[in-house]
Amino acid sequence: METLQKGSKKLLNAWAFYDWANSVYTLTIASSIFPLFYGTLFTSENETISAFGFVMKPTVLISIITAFTFLVVAFTSPILSGIADYVGNKKNFMKFFCYIGSLGCIGLFWFSKERIHLSLLFYFMGLIGYWGSLVFYNSYLPDIAFDEQQDSISAKGFSLGYIGSVILLVVNLGMVMSQETGAEKVEMMRYAFVTVGLWWLIFSQYTFYILPKGVSSGHKVTKAVIFNGFKELKMVWAQLKQNLRLKRYLYAFFVFSMAVQTIMLMAVYFGEKEISWVDTDQKTQGLIVSILVIQIVAIIGAVLTSKASAKFGNIKTLIIVNAIWMLLCFYAYFMVTPVQFYIAAGFVGLVMGGVQSLARSTYSKFLPDNTEDTTSYFSFFDVAEKIGIVIGMTIFAVVDQISTMRYAILFLFVFFLFGIILLFRVPKKSTAN
Repeated sequence: METLQKGSKKLLNAWAFYDWANSVYTLTIASSIFPLFYGTLFTSENETISAFGFVMKPTVLISIITAFTFLVVAFTSPILSGIADYVGNKKNFMKFFCYIGSLGCIGLFWFSKERIHLSLLFYFMGLIGYWGSLVFYNSYLPDIAFDEQQDSISAKGFSLGYIGSVILLVVNLGMVMSQETGAEKVEMMRYAFVTVGLWWLIFSQYTFYILPKGVSSGHKVTKAVIFNGFKELKMVWAQLKQNLRLKRYLYAFFVFSMAVQTIMLMAVYFGEKEISWVDTDQKTQGLIVSILVIQIVAIIGAVLTSKASAKFGNIKTLIIVNAIWMLLCFYAYFMVTPVQFYIAAGFVGLVMGGVQSLARSTYSKFLPDNTEDTTSYFSFFDVAEKIGIVIGMTIFAVVDQISTMRYAILFLFVFFLFGIILLFRVPKKSTAN
Protein backbone atom coordinates (compact mmCIF):
# COMPACT_ATOMS: atom_id res chain seq x y z
CA MET A 1 0.00 0.00 0.00
CA GLU A 2 1.19 3.53 -0.79
CA THR A 3 2.63 5.64 1.99
CA LEU A 4 0.43 8.69 2.45
CA GLN A 5 2.05 12.02 3.23
CA LYS A 6 1.28 13.99 6.38
CA GLY A 7 -1.68 16.30 5.76
CA SER A 8 -3.10 14.26 2.88
CA LYS A 9 -6.90 14.28 2.66
CA LYS A 10 -7.17 10.48 2.49
CA LEU A 11 -5.02 10.02 5.60
CA LEU A 12 -6.90 12.68 7.58
CA ASN A 13 -10.29 11.23 6.62
CA ALA A 14 -9.20 7.70 7.54
CA TRP A 15 -8.11 8.92 10.95
CA ALA A 16 -11.37 10.82 11.52
CA PHE A 17 -13.38 7.77 10.40
CA TYR A 18 -12.40 5.90 13.58
CA ASP A 19 -14.70 8.31 15.41
CA TRP A 20 -17.51 6.99 13.19
CA ALA A 21 -16.58 3.44 14.25
CA ASN A 22 -16.12 3.83 17.99
CA SER A 23 -18.55 6.61 18.93
CA VAL A 24 -21.44 4.16 18.85
CA TYR A 25 -20.03 2.82 22.12
CA THR A 26 -20.29 6.15 23.92
CA LEU A 27 -23.79 6.81 22.61
CA THR A 28 -25.52 3.43 22.95
CA ILE A 29 -23.55 1.78 25.76
CA ALA A 30 -22.30 4.66 27.88
CA SER A 31 -25.01 7.25 27.29
CA SER A 32 -28.39 5.80 26.40
CA ILE A 33 -29.56 2.22 25.99
CA PHE A 34 -27.29 0.58 28.58
CA PRO A 35 -28.26 3.01 31.38
CA LEU A 36 -31.93 2.38 30.50
CA PHE A 37 -31.35 -1.37 30.41
CA TYR A 38 -29.45 -1.26 33.71
CA GLY A 39 -32.35 0.64 35.30
CA THR A 40 -34.84 -2.10 34.28
CA LEU A 41 -32.90 -4.64 36.32
CA PHE A 42 -33.86 -2.85 39.53
CA THR A 43 -37.61 -2.53 39.99
CA SER A 44 -38.07 -0.97 43.42
CA GLU A 45 -37.28 2.66 44.29
CA ASN A 46 -34.65 2.02 46.96
CA GLU A 47 -33.31 -1.36 45.77
CA THR A 48 -29.65 -2.07 46.50
CA ILE A 49 -27.22 -4.60 45.06
CA SER A 50 -24.47 -6.68 46.59
CA ALA A 51 -21.15 -6.88 44.74
CA PHE A 52 -17.53 -7.43 45.80
CA GLY A 53 -18.63 -7.78 49.43
CA PHE A 54 -20.46 -4.44 49.61
CA VAL A 55 -24.11 -3.40 49.44
CA MET A 56 -24.80 -0.16 47.57
CA LYS A 57 -27.14 1.73 45.27
CA PRO A 58 -27.06 0.40 41.66
CA THR A 59 -25.93 3.81 40.35
CA VAL A 60 -23.10 3.87 42.90
CA LEU A 61 -21.93 0.42 41.72
CA ILE A 62 -21.73 1.58 38.10
CA SER A 63 -19.94 4.77 39.17
CA ILE A 64 -17.33 2.76 41.09
CA ILE A 65 -16.74 0.24 38.28
CA THR A 66 -16.40 3.14 35.84
CA ALA A 67 -13.91 4.90 38.11
CA PHE A 68 -11.93 1.66 38.56
CA THR A 69 -11.77 1.16 34.78
CA PHE A 70 -10.37 4.64 34.26
CA LEU A 71 -7.83 3.99 37.01
CA VAL A 72 -6.67 0.87 35.11
CA VAL A 73 -6.46 2.87 31.87
CA ALA A 74 -4.49 5.62 33.62
CA PHE A 75 -1.99 3.09 34.98
CA THR A 76 -1.58 0.90 31.87
CA SER A 77 -1.56 3.54 29.12
CA PRO A 78 1.93 4.87 30.01
CA ILE A 79 3.30 1.32 29.89
CA LEU A 80 1.65 0.57 26.57
CA SER A 81 2.44 3.93 25.00
CA GLY A 82 6.06 3.53 26.08
CA ILE A 83 6.23 0.17 24.31
CA ALA A 84 4.42 1.61 21.26
CA ASP A 85 6.92 4.47 21.02
CA TYR A 86 9.90 2.14 21.45
CA VAL A 87 8.80 -0.47 18.94
CA GLY A 88 6.89 1.88 16.64
CA ASN A 89 3.61 -0.05 16.43
CA LYS A 90 0.96 2.16 18.02
CA LYS A 91 -1.60 0.87 15.50
CA ASN A 92 -1.37 -2.68 16.91
CA PHE A 93 -2.18 -1.40 20.39
CA MET A 94 -5.07 0.65 19.03
CA LYS A 95 -6.38 -2.51 17.34
CA PHE A 96 -6.04 -4.57 20.53
CA PHE A 97 -8.16 -2.18 22.57
CA CYS A 98 -10.68 -1.80 19.76
CA TYR A 99 -11.22 -5.58 19.66
CA ILE A 100 -11.40 -5.91 23.45
CA GLY A 101 -14.02 -3.14 23.53
CA SER A 102 -16.16 -4.53 20.73
CA LEU A 103 -16.17 -8.00 22.31
CA GLY A 104 -17.16 -6.43 25.64
CA CYS A 105 -20.13 -4.76 23.96
CA ILE A 106 -21.25 -8.08 22.48
CA GLY A 107 -20.82 -9.71 25.90
CA LEU A 108 -23.31 -7.26 27.45
CA PHE A 109 -25.99 -9.38 25.75
CA TRP A 110 -25.69 -11.69 28.78
CA PHE A 111 -25.72 -8.94 31.45
CA SER A 112 -27.82 -9.83 34.52
CA LYS A 113 -28.01 -9.33 38.30
CA GLU A 114 -27.53 -13.08 38.81
CA ARG A 115 -24.20 -12.95 36.95
CA ILE A 116 -23.26 -9.49 38.20
CA HIS A 117 -19.49 -10.02 38.38
CA LEU A 118 -19.23 -11.54 34.87
CA SER A 119 -21.62 -8.86 33.63
CA LEU A 120 -19.47 -6.11 35.07
CA LEU A 121 -16.42 -7.70 33.40
CA PHE A 122 -18.08 -7.21 29.99
CA TYR A 123 -18.93 -3.61 30.96
CA PHE A 124 -15.29 -3.14 32.01
CA MET A 125 -14.04 -4.56 28.68
CA GLY A 126 -16.18 -2.17 26.65
CA LEU A 127 -15.09 0.84 28.66
CA ILE A 128 -11.39 0.01 28.77
CA GLY A 129 -11.42 -0.89 25.08
CA TYR A 130 -12.91 2.45 24.09
CA TRP A 131 -10.67 4.64 26.23
CA GLY A 132 -7.56 2.51 25.77
CA SER A 133 -7.79 2.80 21.99
CA LEU A 134 -8.21 6.58 22.27
CA VAL A 135 -4.74 6.91 23.83
CA PHE A 136 -3.22 5.79 20.54
CA TYR A 137 -5.88 7.31 18.29
CA ASN A 138 -5.36 10.81 19.73
CA SER A 139 -1.59 10.46 19.51
CA TYR A 140 -1.87 10.12 15.73
CA LEU A 141 -3.27 13.66 15.35
CA PRO A 142 0.01 15.63 15.24
CA ASP A 143 1.59 12.82 13.17
CA ILE A 144 -0.96 13.01 10.36
CA ALA A 145 -2.09 16.67 10.46
CA PHE A 146 -0.29 20.02 10.34
CA ASP A 147 -1.07 22.62 13.03
CA GLU A 148 -3.51 24.55 10.86
CA GLN A 149 -5.43 21.33 10.05
CA GLN A 150 -5.79 19.98 13.58
CA ASP A 151 -8.81 21.97 14.83
CA SER A 152 -10.88 21.21 11.73
CA ILE A 153 -9.99 17.51 11.42
CA SER A 154 -10.53 16.99 15.16
CA ALA A 155 -13.97 18.58 14.82
CA LYS A 156 -14.65 16.48 11.71
CA GLY A 157 -13.80 13.33 13.67
CA PHE A 158 -16.27 14.20 16.41
CA SER A 159 -18.92 15.15 13.84
CA LEU A 160 -18.50 11.85 12.01
CA GLY A 161 -18.78 10.09 15.35
CA TYR A 162 -22.03 11.85 16.18
CA ILE A 163 -23.54 11.15 12.76
CA GLY A 164 -22.59 7.45 12.79
CA SER A 165 -23.71 6.90 16.35
CA VAL A 166 -27.03 8.67 15.75
CA ILE A 167 -27.71 6.42 12.75
CA LEU A 168 -27.15 3.28 14.80
CA LEU A 169 -29.08 4.65 17.78
CA VAL A 170 -32.08 5.36 15.55
CA VAL A 171 -31.90 1.74 14.36
CA ASN A 172 -31.57 0.55 17.97
CA LEU A 173 -34.46 2.76 19.04
CA GLY A 174 -36.61 1.25 16.28
CA MET A 175 -35.65 -2.24 17.44
CA VAL A 176 -36.63 -1.48 21.04
CA MET A 177 -39.81 0.50 20.43
CA SER A 178 -41.15 -2.02 17.88
CA GLN A 179 -41.68 -4.45 20.76
CA GLU A 180 -44.91 -4.37 22.78
CA THR A 181 -44.06 -5.75 26.23
CA GLY A 182 -41.42 -4.51 28.65
CA ALA A 183 -39.66 -7.89 28.61
CA GLU A 184 -39.44 -7.83 24.80
CA LYS A 185 -38.05 -4.29 24.87
CA VAL A 186 -35.34 -5.34 27.34
CA GLU A 187 -34.45 -8.34 25.16
CA MET A 188 -34.10 -6.07 22.14
CA MET A 189 -31.79 -3.80 24.14
CA ARG A 190 -29.50 -6.81 24.51
CA TYR A 191 -29.38 -7.21 20.73
CA ALA A 192 -28.61 -3.48 20.45
CA PHE A 193 -25.41 -4.10 22.43
CA VAL A 194 -24.39 -6.74 19.88
CA THR A 195 -24.95 -4.29 16.98
CA VAL A 196 -22.65 -1.78 18.71
CA GLY A 197 -19.85 -4.34 19.04
CA LEU A 198 -20.15 -5.39 15.40
CA TRP A 199 -20.35 -1.78 14.12
CA TRP A 200 -17.21 -0.83 16.03
CA LEU A 201 -15.35 -3.95 14.88
CA ILE A 202 -16.28 -3.67 11.19
CA PHE A 203 -15.98 0.06 10.52
CA SER A 204 -12.64 0.40 12.33
CA GLN A 205 -11.03 -1.77 9.66
CA TYR A 206 -10.83 1.11 7.15
CA THR A 207 -8.92 3.27 9.63
CA PHE A 208 -6.56 0.40 10.43
CA TYR A 209 -5.96 -0.23 6.72
CA ILE A 210 -4.98 3.38 5.94
CA LEU A 211 -3.20 4.60 9.10
CA PRO A 212 0.57 4.04 9.22
CA LYS A 213 1.87 1.50 11.71
CA GLY A 214 3.90 4.14 13.49
CA VAL A 215 7.48 5.34 13.33
CA SER A 216 9.17 1.98 13.00
CA SER A 217 12.29 1.56 15.08
CA GLY A 218 12.99 -2.13 14.53
CA HIS A 219 13.31 -2.58 18.30
CA LYS A 220 11.98 -5.62 20.12
CA VAL A 221 10.09 -5.45 23.41
CA THR A 222 12.22 -6.38 26.41
CA LYS A 223 11.68 -6.15 30.14
CA ALA A 224 13.74 -2.97 30.14
CA VAL A 225 11.16 -1.07 28.08
CA ILE A 226 8.03 -2.23 29.91
CA PHE A 227 8.12 0.77 32.23
CA ASN A 228 9.64 3.07 29.65
CA GLY A 229 6.29 4.87 29.44
CA PHE A 230 6.60 6.09 33.03
CA LYS A 231 10.11 7.33 32.30
CA GLU A 232 8.70 9.17 29.30
CA LEU A 233 5.96 10.69 31.47
CA LYS A 234 8.64 11.97 33.83
CA MET A 235 10.45 13.41 30.82
CA VAL A 236 7.24 15.03 29.57
CA TRP A 237 6.57 16.47 33.04
CA ALA A 238 10.10 17.87 33.17
CA GLN A 239 9.55 19.50 29.77
CA LEU A 240 6.16 20.83 30.88
CA LYS A 241 7.90 22.70 33.69
CA GLN A 242 9.71 24.63 30.96
CA ASN A 243 6.48 25.32 29.04
CA LEU A 244 4.24 27.50 31.18
CA ARG A 245 1.39 27.70 28.67
CA LEU A 246 1.09 23.93 28.19
CA LYS A 247 1.45 23.26 31.93
CA ARG A 248 -1.25 25.74 32.93
CA TYR A 249 -3.55 24.50 30.18
CA LEU A 250 -3.17 20.95 31.49
CA TYR A 251 -4.12 22.07 35.01
CA ALA A 252 -7.28 23.68 33.64
CA PHE A 253 -8.07 20.69 31.41
CA PHE A 254 -7.65 18.30 34.35
CA VAL A 255 -10.25 20.19 36.38
CA PHE A 256 -12.95 20.90 33.80
CA SER A 257 -12.59 17.53 32.03
CA MET A 258 -13.19 15.83 35.37
CA ALA A 259 -16.64 17.40 35.51
CA VAL A 260 -17.50 17.09 31.80
CA GLN A 261 -16.77 13.37 31.63
CA THR A 262 -18.59 12.63 34.90
CA ILE A 263 -21.73 14.39 33.66
CA MET A 264 -21.60 12.65 30.30
CA LEU A 265 -21.15 9.24 31.93
CA MET A 266 -23.96 9.73 34.48
CA ALA A 267 -26.48 11.98 32.68
CA VAL A 268 -28.91 9.25 31.60
CA TYR A 269 -28.71 7.51 34.99
CA PHE A 270 -29.72 10.89 36.43
CA GLY A 271 -32.60 11.26 33.96
CA GLU A 272 -33.75 7.70 34.55
CA LYS A 273 -33.93 8.15 38.33
CA GLU A 274 -34.52 11.85 39.07
CA ILE A 275 -36.97 12.99 36.34
CA SER A 276 -40.72 12.47 36.85
CA TRP A 277 -41.76 10.39 33.83
CA VAL A 278 -45.41 9.40 33.30
CA ASP A 279 -44.60 5.72 32.69
CA THR A 280 -41.82 3.36 31.58
CA ASP A 281 -42.55 3.84 27.87
CA GLN A 282 -42.31 7.62 28.16
CA LYS A 283 -39.08 7.23 30.10
CA THR A 284 -37.53 4.95 27.47
CA GLN A 285 -38.60 7.12 24.54
CA GLY A 286 -37.87 10.38 26.35
CA LEU A 287 -34.35 9.49 27.40
CA ILE A 288 -33.35 8.09 24.01
CA VAL A 289 -34.87 11.07 22.19
CA SER A 290 -32.99 13.43 24.50
CA ILE A 291 -29.75 11.60 23.72
CA LEU A 292 -30.51 11.95 20.00
CA VAL A 293 -31.08 15.67 20.51
CA ILE A 294 -27.71 15.91 22.27
CA GLN A 295 -25.94 14.14 19.42
CA ILE A 296 -27.55 16.18 16.64
CA VAL A 297 -26.95 19.50 18.41
CA ALA A 298 -23.39 18.35 19.24
CA ILE A 299 -22.57 18.19 15.52
CA ILE A 300 -23.51 21.87 15.27
CA GLY A 301 -21.74 22.60 18.55
CA ALA A 302 -18.44 21.05 17.39
CA VAL A 303 -18.48 23.08 14.16
CA LEU A 304 -19.49 26.34 15.90
CA THR A 305 -16.81 25.86 18.53
CA SER A 306 -14.19 25.26 15.85
CA LYS A 307 -15.24 28.49 14.07
CA ALA A 308 -15.34 30.40 17.38
CA SER A 309 -11.84 29.22 18.25
CA ALA A 310 -10.58 30.42 14.85
CA LYS A 311 -12.04 33.88 15.51
CA PHE A 312 -11.58 34.35 19.27
CA GLY A 313 -8.86 31.83 20.12
CA ASN A 314 -9.00 28.43 21.78
CA ILE A 315 -8.72 29.56 25.39
CA LYS A 316 -11.41 32.26 25.23
CA THR A 317 -13.77 29.81 23.55
CA LEU A 318 -13.09 27.16 26.21
CA ILE A 319 -13.84 29.71 28.95
CA ILE A 320 -17.26 30.45 27.42
CA VAL A 321 -18.02 26.75 26.97
CA ASN A 322 -17.08 26.03 30.60
CA ALA A 323 -19.33 28.88 31.78
CA ILE A 324 -22.27 27.25 30.00
CA TRP A 325 -21.43 23.90 31.62
CA MET A 326 -21.32 25.61 35.01
CA LEU A 327 -24.81 27.07 34.54
CA LEU A 328 -26.10 23.67 33.39
CA CYS A 329 -25.00 22.06 36.68
CA PHE A 330 -27.00 24.65 38.60
CA TYR A 331 -30.01 24.19 36.30
CA ALA A 332 -29.87 20.38 36.59
CA TYR A 333 -30.31 20.54 40.37
CA PHE A 334 -33.82 21.95 39.87
CA MET A 335 -34.87 19.75 36.92
CA VAL A 336 -38.00 17.68 37.54
CA THR A 337 -40.11 17.48 34.36
CA PRO A 338 -39.28 15.81 31.02
CA VAL A 339 -39.49 19.20 29.24
CA GLN A 340 -36.85 20.65 31.56
CA PHE A 341 -34.69 17.61 30.84
CA TYR A 342 -35.05 18.14 27.06
CA ILE A 343 -33.99 21.79 27.42
CA ALA A 344 -30.90 20.73 29.34
CA ALA A 345 -30.16 18.08 26.69
CA GLY A 346 -30.11 20.74 23.97
CA PHE A 347 -27.59 22.88 25.83
CA VAL A 348 -25.47 19.86 26.79
CA GLY A 349 -25.29 18.91 23.12
CA LEU A 350 -24.18 22.41 22.18
CA VAL A 351 -21.18 22.35 24.52
CA MET A 352 -20.39 18.62 24.66
CA GLY A 353 -18.91 18.20 21.19
CA GLY A 354 -17.23 21.56 21.34
CA VAL A 355 -15.41 21.07 24.62
CA GLN A 356 -14.07 17.61 23.68
CA SER A 357 -12.93 18.55 20.19
CA LEU A 358 -11.37 21.85 21.23
CA ALA A 359 -9.68 20.42 24.34
CA ARG A 360 -7.94 17.78 22.21
CA SER A 361 -6.83 20.12 19.43
CA THR A 362 -5.73 22.87 21.86
CA TYR A 363 -3.37 20.45 23.60
CA SER A 364 -2.02 19.29 20.24
CA LYS A 365 -1.38 22.89 19.13
CA PHE A 366 0.37 23.75 22.40
CA LEU A 367 2.89 20.90 22.07
CA PRO A 368 6.52 22.00 21.60
CA ASP A 369 7.60 22.39 17.97
CA ASN A 370 9.09 19.33 16.25
CA THR A 371 7.77 16.93 18.90
CA GLU A 372 8.42 13.38 17.69
CA ASP A 373 7.27 11.26 20.64
CA THR A 374 3.65 12.40 20.37
CA THR A 375 2.35 9.20 21.97
CA SER A 376 4.09 10.09 25.24
CA TYR A 377 2.63 13.60 25.26
CA PHE A 378 -0.84 12.31 24.52
CA SER A 379 -0.39 9.55 27.08
CA PHE A 380 0.29 12.28 29.63
CA PHE A 381 -2.83 14.10 28.42
CA ASP A 382 -4.91 10.93 28.69
CA VAL A 383 -3.53 9.99 32.11
CA ALA A 384 -4.49 13.45 33.38
CA GLU A 385 -7.97 13.01 31.93
CA LYS A 386 -8.44 9.50 33.36
CA ILE A 387 -7.23 10.40 36.85
CA GLY A 388 -9.61 13.35 36.72
CA ILE A 389 -12.49 11.03 35.80
CA VAL A 390 -11.57 8.65 38.64
CA ILE A 391 -11.73 11.55 41.10
CA GLY A 392 -14.92 12.94 39.55
CA MET A 393 -16.75 9.60 39.48
CA THR A 394 -15.62 8.75 43.03
CA ILE A 395 -16.88 12.09 44.35
CA PHE A 396 -20.13 11.61 42.43
CA ALA A 397 -20.58 8.08 43.88
CA VAL A 398 -19.90 9.22 47.46
CA VAL A 399 -22.32 12.16 47.26
CA ASP A 400 -24.92 9.94 45.54
CA GLN A 401 -24.61 7.24 48.21
CA ILE A 402 -25.02 9.64 51.15
CA SER A 403 -27.62 11.93 49.55
CA THR A 404 -28.91 12.09 45.94
CA MET A 405 -27.62 12.49 42.42
CA ARG A 406 -28.98 16.05 42.41
CA TYR A 407 -26.43 17.14 44.97
CA ALA A 408 -23.75 15.15 43.13
CA ILE A 409 -24.42 17.08 39.88
CA LEU A 410 -24.58 20.41 41.74
CA PHE A 411 -21.19 19.70 43.33
CA LEU A 412 -19.59 19.56 39.85
CA PHE A 413 -20.41 23.28 39.49
CA VAL A 414 -17.27 23.94 41.55
CA PHE A 415 -14.98 22.13 39.09
CA PHE A 416 -16.16 24.21 36.14
CA LEU A 417 -15.66 27.40 38.15
CA PHE A 418 -12.08 26.43 39.00
CA GLY A 419 -11.54 25.36 35.39
CA ILE A 420 -12.50 28.84 34.18
CA ILE A 421 -10.19 30.49 36.72
CA LEU A 422 -7.30 28.27 35.58
CA LEU A 423 -8.01 28.94 31.89
CA PHE A 424 -7.69 32.67 32.55
CA ARG A 425 -4.17 31.97 33.79
CA VAL A 426 -3.03 30.31 30.53
CA PRO A 427 -0.56 32.64 28.73
CA LYS A 428 -1.51 33.76 25.23
CA LYS A 429 1.91 32.81 23.88
CA SER A 430 4.31 29.98 24.59
CA THR A 431 6.34 31.05 27.61
CA ALA A 432 9.27 29.41 29.34
CA ASN A 433 9.33 29.36 33.13
